[in-house]
Amino acid sequence: MLTGVALAWSLFQLWQASPLPFVFKAGVFNDTQARAIHLAFALFLAFTAFPARRASPRHRIPLQDWLLALAGAFSAAYLVLFHEELAGRAGAPTPLDLAVALVGMALLLEATRRALGPPLLVVAAGFLVYTFAGPLMPDVIAHKGASLAKTLSHQWLSTEGVFGVALGVSTSFVFLFVLFGALLERAGAGNYFIQVAFALLGHLRGGPAKAAVVSSAMTGVISGSSIANVVTTGTFTIPLMKRVGFPAHKAGAVEVAASTNGQLTPPIMGAAAFLMVEYVGISYLEVIRHALLPALLSYIALIYIVHLEALKAGMEGLPRRQPRSLAQVLLTWLTLLLGLGALTVAVYFGIGWLKTVFGDASLWVIGALVLAAYLGLLAYATRFPELVPDDARPRELPDPGPTVKSGLYFLLPVVILLWCLTVERFSPELSAFYATLFLIFIVITQWPLRALFQGHGWLDAALRRGLDDLGQGLVKGARNMIGIGVATAAAGIVVGTVTLTGIGLVMTDFVEFVSGGNLLLMLLLTAVISLVLGMGLPTTANYIVVATLMAPVIVALGAQQGLVVPLIAVHLFVFYFGILADDTPPVGLAAFAAAAIARSDPIRTGLQGFAYDIRTAILPFMFIFNPELLLIGVEDWVQLLLILTSAVVAMLAFAAATQHFLLVRNRLWEGAVLLLVALTLFHPGFWWDRLFPPLEAVAPARLHALAAALPDGASLELNLAGETLDGDWVHRQVRLPLGPAAATPEQRLGHAGIVLRHQGERVFLEQIFFGSPAAAAGVDVDWEILQLWQPTAVPPKQLMILPALFLLAMVVHSQRRRAPASRITPSPDP
Repeated sequence: MLTGVALAWSLFQLWQASPLPFVFKAGVFNDTQARAIHLAFALFLAFTAFPARRASPRHRIPLQDWLLALAGAFSAAYLVLFHEELAGRAGAPTPLDLAVALVGMALLLEATRRALGPPLLVVAAGFLVYTFAGPLMPDVIAHKGASLAKTLSHQWLSTEGVFGVALGVSTSFVFLFVLFGALLERAGAGNYFIQVAFALLGHLRGGPAKAAVVSSAMTGVISGSSIANVVTTGTFTIPLMKRVGFPAHKAGAVEVAASTNGQLTPPIMGAAAFLMVEYVGISYLEVIRHALLPALLSYIALIYIVHLEALKAGMEGLPRRQPRSLAQVLLTWLTLLLGLGALTVAVYFGIGWLKTVFGDASLWVIGALVLAAYLGLLAYATRFPELVPDDARPRELPDPGPTVKSGLYFLLPVVILLWCLTVERFSPELSAFYATLFLIFIVITQWPLRALFQGHGWLDAALRRGLDDLGQGLVKGARNMIGIGVATAAAGIVVGTVTLTGIGLVMTDFVEFVSGGNLLLMLLLTAVISLVLGMGLPTTANYIVVATLMAPVIVALGAQQGLVVPLIAVHLFVFYFGILADDTPPVGLAAFAAAAIARSDPIRTGLQGFAYDIRTAILPFMFIFNPELLLIGVEDWVQLLLILTSAVVAMLAFAAATQHFLLVRNRLWEGAVLLLVALTLFHPGFWWDRLFPPLEAVAPARLHALAAALPDGASLELNLAGETLDGDWVHRQVRLPLGPAAATPEQRLGHAGIVLRHQGERVFLEQIFFGSPAAAAGVDVDWEILQLWQPTAVPPKQLMILPALFLLAMVVHSQRRRAPASRITPSPDP
């Protein structure tokens, strides 16, 4: 029965996402009702798949769990069954409405405990207690409190609490991507990606560990779950790492560090990435663009860290069956890159040409070509041995060519997903639907077609195997969603509490009080909060809680200190530290999973994994102060290339400093210089702005003249002081964008949202336009402009890269004199 429920849930989600014009589908369920059905499934399976106790060794589900499951499902489905009545009495719930809401809230908290453990339950319950105990709280976070009826109505019967944005994203976006990953894994793509990584990288120093990094990145693209990455790739990579010389705790730690970073690798970054689309108000493609460079830097650094560990231990790579020269290796990679480039160009322009020629019929033509590509790649794959998972692989690597060619057709669903997201600009759910639909076709047909191409005929057993894989994949996708569905619903309690009590309005004052208004200290506080909460919360729930409370505060404090912090940078900051909590002792879930496979101490494994992840922890601080790392403000390819090069070198220098090893063990001064090099390359303006201040002070009376002189796209830097509505006297530095240069000074200032009033040499804000940049910056009428800043002509800050490279060269020269010759001269490709 549970398998049938899980299967029905997956089919319902596919049906909901379908863009096909089914007559019987149109207008059946609105968004709120779909969320209610989604939660009803999650609650039912949470009580039946995770019962508190098993009544017998045969795993019979106790009667009380069946009753709780049915009651939970009914409490959620109540919004569907009686939606017309609830809409007619909105804001005036009946006793029955409140009773159902109370039962639903209680069962949601219990389901959270069963599926996810106590931490999220404690957080959600704590926010509920805060809702009722507001008058008893300290003044800085006190509120008037709320009644039980108002709380239940707000949290369960509206879209402000449990059935809010978080659960909506889980319903519409996340399920389809989780289902896509489960089907891809069931089809055999997970094993394919792992073995391809080993075939390509296993010959390098510490090759299995480097392959673990790459394979976790590839499976992270599919699953978006660090723990799922550990158990998927770790069962294969950890034993191999131990075999080539890695200690058990380091083998587990490498897998943990690689797997946690898989969740921040575009294009599938877990549920939190889709929540960013809603919270930040940008497209999913923009989220991918901003997250791409930090993820790339993180993985490059981790591969380098693995290389340093291999150097420390004197490891060598696993031998290939057929040794290859360096020229052959370079020719292979060059051919691969050129071939991929040519194929990409041909596909992109070829599809554009097909759309022009065939018009509305182009979809069918493109579909036929994709089908032909699938049949051709599958027929080609049957020429090579099937990849079978094997933990006891011999001490030599398979040939890369046959390994790669044996499963090229697995790339087609991923290509379709990326094409729909990036080129066609479809919504995430529609892109995932099309990719999943094609993947379902692959799962069903790959075994019968393999049998046909290999001359065995159309075997019933092969068809049954494909159908069984499909059923198991659909069921696994639903089971993987239980925790996420319950977590996003429980996290909705936190969001509902914030909107009901208004705590978000006083959070700025609270954080300013704790941090003293220091932005860096406040960022450290936010990172610690994310790590502490993330030790027990899923990444998505952690992100919702911390981003809801802290993101506006960071932006506001940055504005007060004259730093424009992009909202996406703040959300990625919270997201990163929420992910890093998966390997933070004492409750690092990914570390526990890896330690179980490696048979090592979980605390030691977690500490070592976090040591490897320090290079990821530094990135959020860097892109807060230097948004160019998120590709914000990058204007040309030269600037992009310079940012990429300097950031890669900076990350490698930071990794060498934190691992205390470059060519040999670092001396104390060498480690300090490497950290200085990393800081300079990551944020060259940190030093340059002190040598050449980018702004100079101007008398406020010259504001109109400055507004007339500044070019298009310029902004005003203003230092203001005034009284808030609460009677507090504050100082604030803001940056306001001006209108087009062709406009008058008054019109340009109006674009910023301000009208001025002059009193001698003093200048005040006479009027603030509603919804303008000035209003968003938090300034108010009658505030005085104390200081005006104008840009100065300064040399480019990128010149700081030169002394940084000189310092790096000095460290390399110092270590080369102490390093053994075998570490300086690279060994040939085995």
